[in-house]
Formats: sequence, structure tokens, C-alpha cells
Amino acid sequence: MKQSLTSLAVASALFLAGCQVTQNSNNNQNSQITSQATIATTVEATGSQAITLEQAMADPDWLGRKPEGGFWSADSQSVLFKQKQSGSKLRDTFKYDGQGIEQVDLSDKHQVGAGDAVYSQDGKLQAYVFAGNVFVKDIISDQVRQLTKSSQKAEQLQFLTSGQLAYLADNTFYAIDLNTGLTTELAKLIVKDAPLGVTEPTSYIAQEQHQLISYVALQHKNAKDAQSRKKALVDQNSTLDNNLFYLGKDQRIVESSLSPSGDKLIVATTKDIPERSAQDIMPNYVTQDGNIDPVKARSRVADNKPVEHTLIVIDLNTKQQQSLRYDALPGFDEDVLADVRRENAEAQGKTYSSKQAPRHITLILDWGWDQSPIQWNTQGTEVAVMLESWDNKDRWIATVDFSNNKLVSQHRLHDEAWVNYTHNDFGWLNNKDTLYYLSEESGYSHLYTKPLNGKATQLTSGKFEVSELTLTKDNAAIYFKANKKHPGIYEIYRVGVQSGNLETLTNLNGMTDYVLSPDESKLLLTHSKIVMPPELYIANAEPGSEVKQITNTVSDAFLSKKLIAPKVVAVPSSHTDQPIYAKVYYPADYQEGEQGNTRKAVIFNHGAGYLQNSHLGWSVYFREFMFHSLLASEGYVVMDMDYRASKGYGRDWRTAIYRHMGKPEIEDLADGVNWMVENVNVDKGAVGTYGGSYGGFMTFMALFTQPELFQAGAALRPVTDWAYYNDPYTSNILNRPADDPIAYRRSSPIYFAEGLNKPMLINAPMIDDNVFFQDVVRLVQRLIELEKENYETAIYPVEPHGFVQPSSWLDEYRRIYKLFKENL
Repeated sequence: MKQSLTSLAVASALFLAGCQVTQNSNNNQNSQITSQATIATTVEATGSQAITLEQAMADPDWLGRKPEGGFWSADSQSVLFKQKQSGSKLRDTFKYDGQGIEQVDLSDKHQVGAGDAVYSQDGKLQAYVFAGNVFVKDIISDQVRQLTKSSQKAEQLQFLTSGQLAYLADNTFYAIDLNTGLTTELAKLIVKDAPLGVTEPTSYIAQEQHQLISYVALQHKNAKDAQSRKKALVDQNSTLDNNLFYLGKDQRIVESSLSPSGDKLIVATTKDIPERSAQDIMPNYVTQDGNIDPVKARSRVADNKPVEHTLIVIDLNTKQQQSLRYDALPGFDEDVLADVRRENAEAQGKTYSSKQAPRHITLILDWGWDQSPIQWNTQGTEVAVMLESWDNKDRWIATVDFSNNKLVSQHRLHDEAWVNYTHNDFGWLNNKDTLYYLSEESGYSHLYTKPLNGKATQLTSGKFEVSELTLTKDNAAIYFKANKKHPGIYEIYRVGVQSGNLETLTNLNGMTDYVLSPDESKLLLTHSKIVMPPELYIANAEPGSEVKQITNTVSDAFLSKKLIAPKVVAVPSSHTDQPIYAKVYYPADYQEGEQGNTRKAVIFNHGAGYLQNSHLGWSVYFREFMFHSLLASEGYVVMDMDYRASKGYGRDWRTAIYRHMGKPEIEDLADGVNWMVENVNVDKGAVGTYGGSYGGFMTFMALFTQPELFQAGAALRPVTDWAYYNDPYTSNILNRPADDPIAYRRSSPIYFAEGLNKPMLINAPMIDDNVFFQDVVRLVQRLIELEKENYETAIYPVEPHGFVQPSSWLDEYRRIYKLFKENL
């Protein structure tokens, strides 16, 4: 049944639609800071019922079950999305048709399309994968055809220039003729050495065997005849083809991409490293059978060996395959770590002599990317690959000269610290040999275009971050998301590809994501505020369009809770010209101008390092938001800082921690404490801190290296020694231990544990496959050996890095609450 949309009256009042922008009046701010806006929400709190710790840490279903994964129907007339079932991990699919919302029956789920659906060049057909099988929809008639019914999982759907529909399954590319239904195997990729076939005897013994034993000679002749007949049959019979391509034994396929013309493949392989030894396990002590389960875990940065990808061009017409060399890439053999290696060698009393040598190079695999690092132009005549160096200092966009079988560099992005693992979107303008891409070369992520053999043009500029690109079919514009008006406000924009004219499409003052409709006339928006979870909206894809809310999933129980809305302030920095943006939860009874330094305070440290939390949208830390509201209702000031290394503030802010994690961030926390003392009546001797993951690491570094800054701290699922963390994240920031042990020693809390002199709580999940439980075990042993007394450890036997069980959340936050109550 269709359900009418719930009244939006209450929700609208809470959505803070008109966020107030006021100037920060702090008299101590320098001229750089006084121009920065403080974002103040229009209400100080929601509902009337006090939030309790038990409620804040309960299963989040009580908040309401927000819409997930919204996308447009093929005809651009409806919106599909998922919603979690209450009390279950299962999701149901819903459809909004312009009038109301109805649940899609399981029997009809194969007909609704998908968010990653592809479209034919004439726009008449949509193709998508449902439950591993391929479906195609005629958009005009709305008729759906199932093209495969197999246990194989289809992926990488694409319409070829021939009109066929291609897909990949189990390392085999297929093409379906939509008129006849015939499925053709285009290429089967095999990670083995090519079979030698029947060969002539070469050794003395073998030759003698063939001469003396007639049976052996006959068997050899029969095998040769069969081999010749098989080849002749394939050569002379048009119904057959040999599409087996052997990539070598001990290889693993990293990525493969078929040309839209269907005549070429680009395949990336790497040497397949066997599973690591038994030391890389994560024991699970609470199991179904009562035994300890030695779960395999990722390797540590200290153990990782260099990885290189081999790029192979396969011509499906000639059946030839050739590898590409990297020597055409500028800087491919530079010793970019020479200064770092020299510094470390000198610290060990050694001399380092720099040498030029080929660097290890791979395809760049962007975290959270929804595109391939191999991108073909519309006709399939040109291809671009995005590559990165193993040392993390370079990113290249290169095209392939098929005639000479070599790479041609189109763009090099070099960073003395590290190239960002996000903001790497790129592709081709439709039906043109012109690239578009994001780059941080200006200091912020911005959009560029570059024709082959031509100069690049920068389309966006300014102190803001551009992401999530969508090119229109006619190449007229590129849509994107950016925090142009304020670092914590994300809106949707578009820029003219030729004119460079920038248009603002939304003005919602919060966190906004988008999906452009297939006909490019409308936007599906996912929008949230600080005190309101994400909901879906639609609007015409034009400036100033009316925005219509189509979901309202937040619960009455949540709306009834009294939650204090934080203000986002620009805290002056003692070390940079940029301010440190921070959420500040003012106490419920706070009176502006009050004096006496009587307030107690807590600083929360967000995780991930490269994450933004002082924005105007709903946070992934929604439990912490409610916990901070509870503290503020009891008189605490709570600050949540986007310290240096946080996302959203440009390249220099991101890389401020290069080779020394835990120093710039703690300096920023000290500025936060001083700001609260000067502006919010906080007692400098009554401030605590806490955080999880990277935030737990920061808690350690604050308590160990600046022990007078905080009076107590809680470190949750914390990193204690960066040499034990994963390679992709850590090697960006600290290089690798073999090259830069200095960076690891000055960035790892375990080396500074002797500095602890304030009460500390350590909370550690035991089946954490991100930050291993071993981190905490090693630190606790170090604290024991240092004869420290003022710390406690709580373990959580069934929890991964991100807690799941409400009872674990409650236990953890009861301990944090008690720590602050007793020590502030």
C-alpha cells in the first residue's frame, strides 16, 4: 500500500533551515580570524525530554531508520531507496513515485534498476545487475528482460559501440547481442603460464625413446595431429574462437577493463603473495563452538613489501598481449625519499648515498571510489590510467600509445608529503579526446580539463574542496559537491566546461549529497543538519529551484529529546593562519559573559585523522552528539575540533602531520582549551579529553606528551604503535619503518608512556581487525613496567573496531562519564 508523507511541520522546525551566520566577536582574534564566520544554529536545543545515557547508547533504530542508497528510476520519474528493518540488519526497498511511498515486493525487486545502472548511447536502454544476474530495461516501454541466470556474479556492465552489452564474470568478459540473445566470450583471463602444447623431443634420451619405441612415436604424432586440427578448426570455422589469455602463474588480477569498442583490454596484475604467517591473526575468544578462532588479519606496515602492478594491453583481434613500461612517466626513477633516508641514516651514524632506480608503481585504488582507475574514451580509441608510486609521493594520469605500446604522461601530481587517497575522480569528456580530473596542486581539490597534447585548464578555484563529479551528456557542465560558502557547509554546484561559469544549485546549509537524474533535469538530494539525520529531497537541476522533501523517517521519540545543538566556531590557531573549526556545546544554563572560570569541559577527538566532524550535517558520531548534549545539560562545555589532519580544509591542513603525528593535533587541542578558558568561562584545571581510534591515539599523545593540558582522558580502540597499523593509511603519513624509523618513534604513544600522570581509561575491543587488540596489550605491559598506577583498562570480547552491541556502547560510555565526573 502507498503511504502518504508524514506531516513535516515538526521536522521543519528542527531542520534549522536558516542557519545564522554571525561574526566571531572574540577580541583576541587576529585579522585572519575575525573574517571567519561562526555558524550558530537558530535553536539551542530540540524537544523537551532529557536524554539519558541508556537511551543515547541504545540500538539506533529508535532514532528512526534513515533512507539509504537513493537512486533514480530509468525514466527519471521515481526515486528508489532502502530502509533498514526495525530490529534487523535486513533492508527493504521503497519507491517514491511523486505521490507517495510504497514498498517494493521481493518478487519485483529485479525490475527497479540500480544506482550503478548503465545506459545505451541512444538513452533508450538501461542495464543493471540484480542478485548477480544481468537485466536490461526498455525505458520507453518499461519492459525488463533477464539476460543471464547463473551462479556467476556479473559486474562491470557496459554498452559497447556495437550495441552489444558486455559484462565481466569470474575474470571472463562476455558480450550479449541484444537482438539475437547470443552470448560471446570475448576474453578469458587465466592466471597461469600458457600451456606449451606438443613439443619435439630435445634430450638424447627422449629422442632415442621416440626412435626405438613405435608406440611413443605414434602417441606423439596423434597429439600433434589433434593440436593442428584444433587450430585449423578455430581458424576456418567462424562459429569458434580462441579467447584464452594466460597472464602467468603466481599472479593476481587487480583490475581489468574492456574497451567500449570491444577490441582491447587493459589488465593490471601483481605478484600473488601467499597468506602471511600465523603471527598475523586476531584471536576470537567468544565463538559458536566455544573454541578460540584464529581469524586471519591484515599485515602491518612494518611487514609490508613493495607492490607493483604490471599493466598489460590485450588486443582481442590479433590475440597479442604486451606489457607497458613505466619509464615514460616523469620522475619514475627519482629517489624522492632521499632526504628522509639521509636523515635516518645520519641518526644511526651511517652515510646514505642516493641512487636513481625505478620506483614501484601501481594503479591508484581510491578509498570509497565508485569508478575504475582505467577510463576509456567514448569510442574506445583512447584509454587513461591513474597510477601512483609505492612511496606515495606521486600520482600520474597517463594514456596509452597503442601503436608504440607505451604510456604517455598527461599529468603528474607530486606531493612532498603524500598524494591524497581521495579527490582522484577523472574521466573523458563524451565523444572528445579531452580529460577531466581533480587535483590538489593548488592546495585544494579542484577540477581541471586537459585535451591530449594540450594544456590543462582549471575550472574551479578557491579555498574549498571539490568532489563527486558528474559530467552531463552534452559536455556542457560538470556537477559537483563542495564546501564553498563555509568549510562545514556542503552544497551542490555545477560549472560550465567551456565557460567556467559556476552556478549554485542548492542552499540548504548543512551536509548535502546528490544524484543527477538520467534525463539530467532533476537532483535527488540527501540532506542533513547537525540535529537531524539524513532525509531525501528532490529539486530541479537549476539554480533557485524549490526543494521538496520526500522522506521523513525520524522518530517521534528522537524529536522529543532535548538535545543541545552545538555552534561551529573558528578557534584562532597559534601555529597557522587558518583557524581550527570546532563544534562547541554550550551548557544549558550558560549565560553569555559569565566569568570566574568555573566551568568544566571536555574535548572530543574524532577518529580517522582525515575526517571532518565540525560540519553542519548529521555526524557519524551521533551517539557522541547525544552524549555531548547530556554533558552540556549538566553544565559541561564540550568541544569537538577539526584539528590539523582533518578533512575539508585543503592540502596543507591535511599534511600538517607528515612524519610527526600527534604533535600538531595536540597543539590545536591546547588552542581549544585556551579558547574555552577565554570565551566560555572554563576552568583550565578542569578539562578532560577522549576519542576513539585516531582520537584514542590523540588522547594518549595528549596525556603522555602534554600531561598538564588535561586532567583525565579516555582512549577508545586506540593506536599505540604506528608500526603495527596497516600499510595503506600509515605509509602515507609516516613513510615506512624501514625508511623512516624516526617518524614512527616520535609519532607512537608507546614511546612516551612515561609521561602519564593523570587518570586514564583505555577501552579496547578484542576482535578489532582495524586497530589490533595487541596495541593495547603492549601498551599496558609498558605501563606495568613503568609502574604507573592511574589507569584502567576495559576490554570488549565480542566487539570489532566499530562497536555493535548496545550493551557494549553503554558500558563504554558509563566508564567515560564516570571518569569525567570523578576527575574534573
